[in-house]
Amino acid sequence: RYKRYYAVLSLFTASMLGLVLADNFLLLFIFWELVGLCSFLLIGHWYEQPGVGYSALKAFLTTRVGDIGMFIGIMLVWLNTGTFEFAGVADAIDAGVLGGTMLSITAVLLFLGAVGKSAQFPLHVWLPDAMAGPTSVSALIHAATMVAAGIYLVARAYDVFAASATALTTVAWVGGFTAIFAASIALVQNDIKRVLAFSTVSQLGFMMLALGVGGYTAALFHLVTHAIFKALLFLASGSVIHGADTQDMKVMGGLRLKMPVTFWTWLVGAAALAGIPPLAGFWSKEEILLDVWHSDHRALFWIALTAATMTAFYITRATLLTFFGEPRDKARYERARESPISMTAPLVILAAIAVVIGFVNSPVSGYWLSRFIYFGEPHLPQTSGAVMVLATLAWVLGIGVALSAYLFGWLPTARIRKAVGPVYTLLQERYYVDAFYDLVFVKGTVLVARVVGWFDRVVVDGLVNLAGIGTASLSSAVGRFDREVIDGAVNGVAVLFRAGSNLFRKVQSGLAQTYMLTMFVTVVVGLLIIVLGGF
Repeated sequence: RYKRYYAVLSLFTASMLGLVLADNFLLLFIFWELVGLCSFLLIGHWYEQPGVGYSALKAFLTTRVGDIGMFIGIMLVWLNTGTFEFAGVADAIDAGVLGGTMLSITAVLLFLGAVGKSAQFPLHVWLPDAMAGPTSVSALIHAATMVAAGIYLVARAYDVFAASATALTTVAWVGGFTAIFAASIALVQNDIKRVLAFSTVSQLGFMMLALGVGGYTAALFHLVTHAIFKALLFLASGSVIHGADTQDMKVMGGLRLKMPVTFWTWLVGAAALAGIPPLAGFWSKEEILLDVWHSDHRALFWIALTAATMTAFYITRATLLTFFGEPRDKARYERARESPISMTAPLVILAAIAVVIGFVNSPVSGYWLSRFIYFGEPHLPQTSGAVMVLATLAWVLGIGVALSAYLFGWLPTARIRKAVGPVYTLLQERYYVDAFYDLVFVKGTVLVARVVGWFDRVVVDGLVNLAGIGTASLSSAVGRFDREVIDGAVNGVAVLFRAGSNLFRKVQSGLAQTYMLTMFVTVVVGLLIIVLGGF
């Protein structure tokens, strides 16, 4: 099992490197598909467990939907420009070879591939179920690499998107909606890995939003910082699961005393995700909010700010349910233990990086990253006192509400949950998107297959069988006609000739008296004819 795991993991890593290093759409697409295949194999690593194979297949098929659109987009690029090279496509766009409606269609089709791979709405449904794989896979693939491929695709092909206002607007609104949509679902999740899964979907939405409003550097900056602190959180959740032997936060509590290293490193990652200064997430998320604020999409700013508030709430809630309060399962708590150093050492390293990585694009470094990674001309991040205040209020409000509800008990969570019962159920059921897809695409496909099968058995086979029965009846009638009419006529002629021959044979007997009698009869008949006929 481990040999296969590391073989597939190595192939995945090589494919991801090939994807990043590809200088043309065709080569990128080849490695893109290899990444998807490896993801399928890694998610289904524990294939003997119930539901794991289904989760792997769901991820594979859902991302294929986006890949079909991406492939069509790549073909349109080649048909209109005659090249797959990124540089050649950019030159063709500058020369006006590819533009107008065709450019917008091409960009949106390419974006469809990014929507599938980066789990954006409405193709987001595969990522939470992908948590069925090993936690190390979740940390590598579903936090730092594979899901980032969609963001990388839009950034790598940004010449195509930047030339189409329609495409950029589509990217921005899909990203903004995904950010708040997934964050709202994460508010009520009780599985620690599913909280992080929906958090990942939401943070990828932030990156798409930034790319859609022209925040090229901010999107890639958040891509880097998110890879660090989300990988840290996933590995820390794996340490919690290893120590507590469960993923359900409802039966945890008080684990900070049992797992101090895991707790403190988790706390660093959680603070970075919430956007608390001076950690990594603070710098990159605030830069995204600044870019959205200075764009023409003010509504998207408030959506992003609301999603940021939700982010601070759900990660604080997860922290409190897992590490604070009284143990809700005494027996499980007594068995809990800190993970070995082989598991905690990477947590410490990632936590240290999460503390300092944000400074690469801060006033401390002179906004070094903005001078190194940019689209068009390099420019420093724009500032806004209002955005700084609002961003601070967002994480303070989110953390404050979570502390009031889950640590101090000032907010009666049970009563609130009962008061907003339908909304709570809606969030727990993920807005029924999965149920809708299951009804329409899974059960709908089964229903169509059954209808087609019935049509084949009853109608198609019925027509074939009817034709067979008709042909058999016709052949029987033709056979009877042949035997009784055709053969009867032929046999009748033969009988007639035989009767005639028998008659004439008696005349030709060779006896003189017979001949004399024949002559006499003939003369008499002749005379009668003459007399009676009046001749």
